[in-house]
Amino acid sequence: MKSSGHNVTALDLGASGINPKQALEIPHLSDYLSPLMEFMASLPADKKVVLVGRGFGGLVISKAMETFPEKISVAVFLSALMPGPNINATTIYTKAINAAIAQLDNRITYDNGPTNPPTTLILGLNYLGASVYKLSPIKDLALATTLVRPFYLYSGEDVSKEIVLSSKRYGSVRRVFIVATENEALKKEFQLMIEKNPPDEVEEIEGSDHKTMISKPQQLFTTLVSIANKYS
Repeated sequence: MKSSGHNVTALDLGASGINPKQALEIPHLSDYLSPLMEFMASLPADKKVVLVGRGFGGLVISKAMETFPEKISVAVFLSALMPGPNINATTIYTKAINAAIAQLDNRITYDNGPTNPPTTLILGLNYLGASVYKLSPIKDLALATTLVRPFYLYSGEDVSKEIVLSSKRYGSVRRVFIVATENEALKKEFQLMIEKNPPDEVEEIEGSDHKTMISKPQQLFTTLVSIANKYS
């Protein structure tokens, strides 16, 4: 992307990637979102960005769209959860979380005691191999197993309070949805959100699993460059 003349910023959200915070240190969804929200707030008023969110990142960029619509030229939902003014963010978040919890060797922790709601979700090796990195090189799966971090399980009340979307603000931002055709982590029933919340454009990347940037990096690159050039 940089070699094509674009400035690229890959943000690690709370307790993700190399972000130093641990999952239990970000008990509110706003804590998880803060790296992106702080970045967006720091942008000059005359600057616009292309936002790309994958998976749960769709919820993250939706919050930014509602808060900073004037700073976004286009929002790209890469096989991502895509709420909208008429699609409750809590509903799709809960469905996605419950689906992940039920899969293979994924497990949850009860750091506040067994009588309180679970606190984190940890993805298991079998699930990562069968669903997330299904078509990715084995070396990337091996690396992922050493880097996977717990994901804090936010309450539906927290999600509904934090992500409130309006037609006036969120709806004013142009949206592109990219379908990863072999995505086993977010099944087609989740991707069918595009029917209830139609984006401006839908693209497909054939033969891509959930980690499109690994299983089909060149196709993702050309798709993102095309979108950026079209909507800038």
